[in-house]
Amino acid sequence: MVSGTEVSFDRSDVVIVGGGMVGVALACALAPTGLSIRILESREDSPQSLIDALPELTAQGFDPRVSALTCASRQFLTHLGAWPRMEEVRVCAYTDMSVWDGGGSGAIQFSADELHEPCLGHIVENRVTLAALYAVMPATGNIRFDAGAKIESVSPPDAQGVRTIRLADGHSLSTALLVGADGAHSRIRALTGMGSTEWDYGHHAIVTTIETEQPHRHTCWQRFTEDGPLALLPLADPSERRLSIVWSTSPDHARELMALDDAAFCAELGHAFEYRLGGVLGCDRRYLHPLRQRHAQRYVQAGLALVGDAAHTIHPLAGQGVNLGLLDAAALAEVLLDARARGEAPGDERVLRRYQRMRRADNLQTAAAMEGFRRLFDDLPAPVRLLRSTGMSLVNRMAPVKQHLMLMAMGLRGEVPRLARRPLD
Repeated sequence: MVSGTEVSFDRSDVVIVGGGMVGVALACALAPTGLSIRILESREDSPQSLIDALPELTAQGFDPRVSALTCASRQFLTHLGAWPRMEEVRVCAYTDMSVWDGGGSGAIQFSADELHEPCLGHIVENRVTLAALYAVMPATGNIRFDAGAKIESVSPPDAQGVRTIRLADGHSLSTALLVGADGAHSRIRALTGMGSTEWDYGHHAIVTTIETEQPHRHTCWQRFTEDGPLALLPLADPSERRLSIVWSTSPDHARELMALDDAAFCAELGHAFEYRLGGVLGCDRRYLHPLRQRHAQRYVQAGLALVGDAAHTIHPLAGQGVNLGLLDAAALAEVLLDARARGEAPGDERVLRRYQRMRRADNLQTAAAMEGFRRLFDDLPAPVRLLRSTGMSLVNRMAPVKQHLMLMAMGLRGEVPRLARRPLD
């Protein structure tokens, strides 16, 4: 790259801003088109540095950032060649889910056996997924990854829909399609005037890894409390006693919990979890994340598309955030692959609107469902809590309803992009 007032221009068919899981998955999915693809990542670390460091990082412990990947996400990652690499490192299949009302007696149990499936999904550390995607990326040949790239400005589209991106070091490049995959605080969304609707959930999430007295039994556990949901997710630990937690609670309560020493925090966590796995023996470093819901009012303009958290963020209570982003990537890749076959330009707004139609309604529906669940388990009057618990117990006895909910959550029902569909038996 160059410095000073000199400006260097480059041209790529597709520029993806954001080198995380969603952006890299999209690049890998688009590689067969032969389009020239450039990924701009603000972090200085190169893909190879994560690949090289992963064995030592894995030996040291678990990444506090994990995702509950659905069958649809697994299928997409398998299509890209990443999933086998992830399995070689570590993934944890979960076969059951136990959900209960902390303010009542209602409970629902989900089991893969009811669907004659091997599992309901997998808990995977984010760095394991990202390293696998980085590893398959070089084999494509037409993807360039630029680390440490800071975006300064983005031009409006010209008559052909081409945009020019100027970087902080004075380097500039143009592209037929700019993709914002740069997270919840997307600079691309802000620079291009893509408005969003957002609000504060009134929750902060505490994330860490814990060790329990009893094994997790490959089960995801979730207790809904009046302050917010508490989720424990099983990790691929030989003892089956290591789990990742996401404890969503009020900001004041979250700060109080963060101020505790490890022993006191583990005692509070054990009490909140009703000792379903015995006592909590220890925890790793804790991280605190404020929770906000965001949804872009539009996903596309001429020569521009938003994917993943740049387009939408939701409450983590059902672990669907990364899965929605991967489905965005699969859908946009499907649209662009089909457009390429028809000779259509990748930045044509008519082409990009097909992607928006595929994903925006589904993402809004999921966001609304998560908001409904969150409000359902707020501090409500006793008669409403009784009705809530009764309803949960009723659903637990209705096998067809439970099976439908499980299949939807696994990505095996509904409008699933072609690259994320499971092959027919």
